[in-house]
Amino acid sequence: MEALLVILAVLVAATPIAVVYLLISNANLKKRLTALETRLHDGKGAALIQATAPHDLAPTASHVPPDPENSVEPKTDTVTTAQVQTEPTPEAPSQAVVFNADNVQALVTWLTKNWFYVASALSLALAGIFLVIYSVEQGLLPPAVRITAAFVFGGALVAAGEYIRRRHGDDESSSTAYLPSTFSGAGIVTLFASVLAARLLYNFIGPEVALIGMAIVGALALILGWFYGPFLAAVGVIGAMIAPFIIGGASDTPSFLLLYFFIISAVGLSIDTLRRWAWVSVISLVAGFGAGTMLMLAAGWPVPLYFTMYCAVLAVIAIAIPVRKWMPDHTGTLLSLTVFSRETDIAWPEFPVRLAGGSVLTSSGLILFAALETTHVDLFWTAVAMLSLLTLAVLIWAREAPALVDLAILPAGALVAIVASNAQLWQLSQDLGSDFQAPQMSLMASIVVTIGLLLSIAGAWRSLQNGPAQMFVALGAATLAPALAIAMEVFWHPADKLGTYAWALHAMIIGAVMVGMAERFAHADGPEHRERMSFAILSALACIAFAMIIMFSSSALTTAIALTIVAAAWLDRKFNLPLMSLYMLAGVVFVGYRLVIDPGKDWAIEAPLADMLLSHGGAVVAFAVSYVLVKAAQRQNAMILLESAVFSSLGILVSILLYRAIVSLSGVNDVDSHWAFGIGATIWIVLGMAQLHRVQIGGAFAMVRLGLGSLFVLLGGFLVLLAITVSNPLFDSYANLILGPKIFNTLIPAYLLPALALGAGTWHLRMISKPQKMAFLGTALALGGLWLVLTIRHFWRGATGMEWPGMDQPELYSYTVALLVIGAGVFYQSLARPNATLRKAGLVFIGLAVAKVFFLDISGLGGLIRIFSLLFLGLALAGLAWLNRWAAARTETAPLAKDE
Repeated sequence: MEALLVILAVLVAATPIAVVYLLISNANLKKRLTALETRLHDGKGAALIQATAPHDLAPTASHVPPDPENSVEPKTDTVTTAQVQTEPTPEAPSQAVVFNADNVQALVTWLTKNWFYVASALSLALAGIFLVIYSVEQGLLPPAVRITAAFVFGGALVAAGEYIRRRHGDDESSSTAYLPSTFSGAGIVTLFASVLAARLLYNFIGPEVALIGMAIVGALALILGWFYGPFLAAVGVIGAMIAPFIIGGASDTPSFLLLYFFIISAVGLSIDTLRRWAWVSVISLVAGFGAGTMLMLAAGWPVPLYFTMYCAVLAVIAIAIPVRKWMPDHTGTLLSLTVFSRETDIAWPEFPVRLAGGSVLTSSGLILFAALETTHVDLFWTAVAMLSLLTLAVLIWAREAPALVDLAILPAGALVAIVASNAQLWQLSQDLGSDFQAPQMSLMASIVVTIGLLLSIAGAWRSLQNGPAQMFVALGAATLAPALAIAMEVFWHPADKLGTYAWALHAMIIGAVMVGMAERFAHADGPEHRERMSFAILSALACIAFAMIIMFSSSALTTAIALTIVAAAWLDRKFNLPLMSLYMLAGVVFVGYRLVIDPGKDWAIEAPLADMLLSHGGAVVAFAVSYVLVKAAQRQNAMILLESAVFSSLGILVSILLYRAIVSLSGVNDVDSHWAFGIGATIWIVLGMAQLHRVQIGGAFAMVRLGLGSLFVLLGGFLVLLAITVSNPLFDSYANLILGPKIFNTLIPAYLLPALALGAGTWHLRMISKPQKMAFLGTALALGGLWLVLTIRHFWRGATGMEWPGMDQPELYSYTVALLVIGAGVFYQSLARPNATLRKAGLVFIGLAVAKVFFLDISGLGGLIRIFSLLFLGLALAGLAWLNRWAAARTETAPLAKDE
């Protein structure tokens, strides 16, 4: 029964072959008939007959009469046109774009017309694969005979394809187009499947012999691919990749399939490196990465370990094979420049560059996927090693390929992500101690830092070789090692095991390397170009700040970071390094964060006075010194940044000092009091005004600063509103008791301090409209007026008599005197300037005082006091009228004098 089934299988496999043979024979008869008709009707048809007839019927020179118009030397040996056209010829790197609408449409059209070739190739390949599977399941023949039969079947298919190609060709003009590729492609798949079966199913051969067998089959596929059309490459690559999943079975060494997938991908790339079809390379890599990923997901440990190596090696051959160079020499446009540049006239990179970029991206992503949050130490270190080697390969091995240098960021970024995501390995090593499978895990942080330094040094060396992306590489070199250290600090916390000083020493070593890197860049670039030197110095300053963060306390850390800002400003002035402004920006943001949020206001209130002054006072002094330095260097944006930083940090310092003084003198620490609300409002107002002041810097952060500034001012306004309403002593003098003596009391931080902050900040704002500026100033004046009213009331009635209503005559007259004094002061300023606006404002205050006298104060006066008060007021107003007229005339003539 089994023998009948085998015979039936052979008949089924032979049927399509017989049909194809009949089709070929019929087509050959038609060709011969056409050639004879042409020869009969046109004596010059000999050339056509020679080009199209089969080799055995092609006329030789002795049989064709000489053409008097086109005589040639007789040839004793002829070659068909199809053979000439398929000879491998090297070509220039392809500019092809594989994935576009035209190519997709062409593929659909080709499949619509030639789907039966695809079906035939699929059927033949499956026949060979299932022949192996069936013999295994039924046990019909010994293993050696089974494998031999599969090899014979595959070899027969290849021989049939080669016979058809040699006799009739494989190009589009031939009637046998795609048939040789169909047979030979199916034969290649069968041969690969046979080697796999011999190794994985029967364990009939060892890995060495299996490798040799796959190499031989791969070499055969490579040679055939150079002479056949692209259909063979597609059938061979796709079929060979799918074959292991169809065969199935269990194996003790599934990772062996990764070597098999690698050989298939290398064969596909090698075929395409000569024929330049482009899409064959894409299919080879997509199938290679896809098959490897499916195997990794389906198989258990240790396949992921070998999968990381497999991905890295695939990326390397994707770089080297398409250009046929041991040392890659890709030139042209950088891939990142094409993707991210806003310019529209940038040339599209050559196909080998795009292929290398896609493979490095895929390889880095798959290695990251395989090792993300792993619990296997071996997998972690293997992934780190592969990504590091891939980065070094792009930087050093591909040093003659300037178009690939930007690809180094892909494995480097994946390396940082893997280190950040595997903190549990560090924690596990600390929990298990010496019983852990890797006792050296306590050195993990040091090893990773060392790797980062090696990669940064390699990047600096590559940047010193110059090239189209030397600035990009220098920036990456200055960033990678610190980025790895920061990732470990955030997720691993190495200082808990190594100690703060030992871990801080790592940061200082990185900083020292960056200083050396800066010296090399300065030596190479000279004084005219300081960009690369600036990158290294910025990194060194960041490393110093990082070490300070690890070692120092809250107060010392803030001061230390502020001092690095001074150092950056000094370096800018000394060596003309405009990029130091970037560090100053980051430093100001960091110091501001520490002053307000962490450790913030609460720490400043509770901490020892010396520590608070060191932190907050040191920040103010550092910002002021930095401002002087950048002003001398004429860095406009840095001046605006540091000017606002001085204003905000000084406002915070004054507010904290007032809060501590009130608590120290009164012994009361009430966070819901009017003075606590006022101090909190002052802090948010100065922060908001600082952000609004920085809007004039412009750039990408202008809208962010505007939003933050508006938000901070609104928060400050909300706290002021609470101080005016729920915590106002006018409404409940006992619950909102005023602390301190007359005049100098808690009303100052509650109302006057936020008014001064709002007024001073608004006075220096240049990026807001005049109505907005007047609104801010009006609010500040109103808040200052409220403070004055409450201060006068507290002066006459005391802290317990503040509640409204009720007013004595001395208090009422004091308001009049205050209005007159304010009006006189403003009026005097209008004379000193001269300024018509101030003069009018002074008259307004004086007018209010006069109105108050006539409508409120005079009713409480009697006798001679009323007479002399009115007399004095009349004389004063008369003199003021004369003075106002003189001042108005002086104001009008002042511009005329300037014009003359």
